[in-house]
Amino acid sequence: MTTSMALDSSALGEAQAVRRPVRWHIAVFLAPALLVYTAVMVLPLVETLRLSFFQGADAQQAFVGLENFRRLLGDERLAFHFWNALRNNAYFFAIHMAVMVPLAILLGALLSLPRLRGSGFYRTAIFMPTMLSFVIAAFVWRLILSPLWGITPNFLQAIGLGSWFTAYLGKEPYALTTLGFISVWKELGVPMVLMYAAMLAIPNEILEAAEIDGITGIGQFFRIKLPLLWPTVGVVAILTFVSNFNSFDLIYTSQGVSAGPNYSTDILGTLLYRTFFGAQLQFGDPHLGATIAAMMFLIILSVVCLYLFFVQRRLVRYQL
Repeated sequence: MTTSMALDSSALGEAQAVRRPVRWHIAVFLAPALLVYTAVMVLPLVETLRLSFFQGADAQQAFVGLENFRRLLGDERLAFHFWNALRNNAYFFAIHMAVMVPLAILLGALLSLPRLRGSGFYRTAIFMPTMLSFVIAAFVWRLILSPLWGITPNFLQAIGLGSWFTAYLGKEPYALTTLGFISVWKELGVPMVLMYAAMLAIPNEILEAAEIDGITGIGQFFRIKLPLLWPTVGVVAILTFVSNFNSFDLIYTSQGVSAGPNYSTDILGTLLYRTFFGAQLQFGDPHLGATIAAMMFLIILSVVCLYLFFVQRRLVRYQL
């Protein structure tokens, strides 16, 4: 008995003496990406958050705590523009959720049909606008919707709907909605591919069992496939939210830095640019601009955390 215990202790000591090799190659491969990410994302974010707590010129900056946030939310003029931009951002996101997500699910379901001919061509055609920059997309759609030289007035006139045309980008009630539909057309490809991949990932055994139980056709889609797509819908929703609340280039290219007409298309991105760098008769204030950027960061971070803790956990439990 004593001999066996001695052998066990010696074997344990030898096992402890054998150390696992340090995998330095992992750090070597990750270092370039980590350095670039730190330089491009982390350091600017930290500097932006730091600026939001200071006032004054570079050589005479003074720490003021939450004074810039109080000005942003307490000053009548600043608060009007901030809440207006936030409402427009929320409306912009609502258009994407109400239009883009159902379209992505519908297109993903249609493209996953085994008997559909030319599905590869359709996937490519729908995904192509995603590869365009927002600058090009905004410029092209400005030409298409132009009352002077656009093709939209003549097209609607040709099909008997000429009375429907108006200056969609030049009138307050229609401008933001029009830009929302343009953004949906531009970004539809990615959620469509995600829904398509999720459709193909559904095991055939589940669909065969549903057919045995008499669930086929549209009923199979709503009762079997759609519930299995909710995790993907959640991912698309949170990615769309982050993208929309970081939007800038579409509004800036199509409506200018003033986000006209009469700030009806103003979002947090254009408000940040206008406040930080200045525009026309407005002087730039880097500290107040950094405060708006910090508010954007807090809004996005809060919504993402709520999604991860309250939505994603339930989806994972449902999958298990």
